[in-house]
Amino acid sequence: MKFRNIARLARVLAWVLASAGAALPLGQSAGANPPDRLQRIASSHTLRVCIWPDYYGISFRNPKTQQLTGIDIDNAREVAVALGATAQFVDSSFATLIDDLHNDRCDIAMFAIGITPQRQAKLRFTQPHLASDIYAITTKSNRRIQRWDDIDRPGSVVVVAKGTLHESVMKERLKAAELRVVDTPAAREQEVQSGRADVFMTDFPFSRRMLDFNDWARLISPPETYHITPYAWAMAPGETALQARVDQILAAMKRDGRLMAHAHRYGLAPIVAR
Repeated sequence: MKFRNIARLARVLAWVLASAGAALPLGQSAGANPPDRLQRIASSHTLRVCIWPDYYGISFRNPKTQQLTGIDIDNAREVAVALGATAQFVDSSFATLIDDLHNDRCDIAMFAIGITPQRQAKLRFTQPHLASDIYAITTKSNRRIQRWDDIDRPGSVVVVAKGTLHESVMKERLKAAELRVVDTPAAREQEVQSGRADVFMTDFPFSRRMLDFNDWARLISPPETYHITPYAWAMAPGETALQARVDQILAAMKRDGRLMAHAHRYGLAPIVAR
């Protein structure tokens, strides 16, 4: 699963850095949200962090121990300490992310959120800390899909989870295969394992989980860069001060090696955005 095309990644990140946080919904001013969120965090000594607790290597809750692990769990604790607070984790998901931030369920979402135009229109992003291409998971017994070029063919069924970046990307990219959108990541796995679908689309971190925990799973990697997406942390629109402060913290973590150390801990060093 070698990460490819660093030059293209650099161009993608340069574009994102120029535009992340710039887009706001129509009629939304930069000062529309409460201007004192940083003060609230400091006063309460609590940073409320939305996570998706099923994201292996990113923000994963062990079903046996209930312990949270992952790069963005470690990162969230680093950010909280820098803000004079303790991280309080709030369960969220890609499907509810925007509502959770807009409804003030958390101060920041930290679970490797792909920066897409649709999300940029409704959220404010930090600079990227990771970036991943798209991968496919099929079964070892599937004879239809042997390599990447077999995916987009008549008769193939590709499944994606609703609300993920893979939904919008595959709607645009697939020409011949059938695209099936299911409500949850678990449902896409069930579709493939049962044989009702041929592959489901995912990213580098989640593909590691599938291979580590499922002996039926087989990875299909693109032969060249397919669609690199930068990942970052997200806030509600208007959180200019919080974004600026968190970006400072993240930049320091990149410089002093803390981000890379967290990435190595979870096998994610190949997708760190420098």
